[in-house]
Amino acid sequence: MNFSGKVPILLGVLASLCAGWIGFPRVIYKSRPQPVEFSHPIHARKAGMLCVDCHAPREDGTYAGVPPLSQCAGCHTANLGPTAAEKNFIAEYVKTRREPQWAVYARQPESVWFSHTSHIRIAKLPCERCHGDQASSDQPRPYQEDRISGYSRDIWGYKGANHSRRVGASKDEFMVVPGMKMDDCIDCHRQEGLEHSCLDCHK
Repeated sequence: MNFSGKVPILLGVLASLCAGWIGFPRVIYKSRPQPVEFSHPIHARKAGMLCVDCHAPREDGTYAGVPPLSQCAGCHTANLGPTAAEKNFIAEYVKTRREPQWAVYARQPESVWFSHTSHIRIAKLPCERCHGDQASSDQPRPYQEDRISGYSRDIWGYKGANHSRRVGASKDEFMVVPGMKMDDCIDCHRQEGLEHSCLDCHK
């Protein structure tokens, strides 16, 4: 059997697969670092803080949000530890009263209405159920943004539960987290025996 004629075809298929798996994500997503080297373990484990201490929901139960500088400055008027990251944060943001321009990994499209309150207080879901174990991340991973939609790869480029996603700046820091696309929400609700109309989430 002559395989010489099939080699170019196989090489072409292999090249196409590599371009799709490796090249396409690099082209469609742009990365940028977060403005501050923030350590969740120091705040969660050493300081004993909870997620809601910094990410409090609004009165209507929607997006919990990133804490404003004033909330951080309440503790960080002076260095509490020896890290260069904290010194830089105080010098660049606290003393100058300049808000860090955080990139929000979980920002949903404008057409989506999501209530953190109903999921945390009523359903009793832990934050880690959707966001993964952020308390183990010593440094925020780069933010990846879809060049076309402008949304985070966390909600646009992953689908399905149990994706191994990079959580820190180190190439070795990974954690398994659920997806945050509409299909992932629907799958989770159906597992709990819940059915909804489109208008329950799209206002």
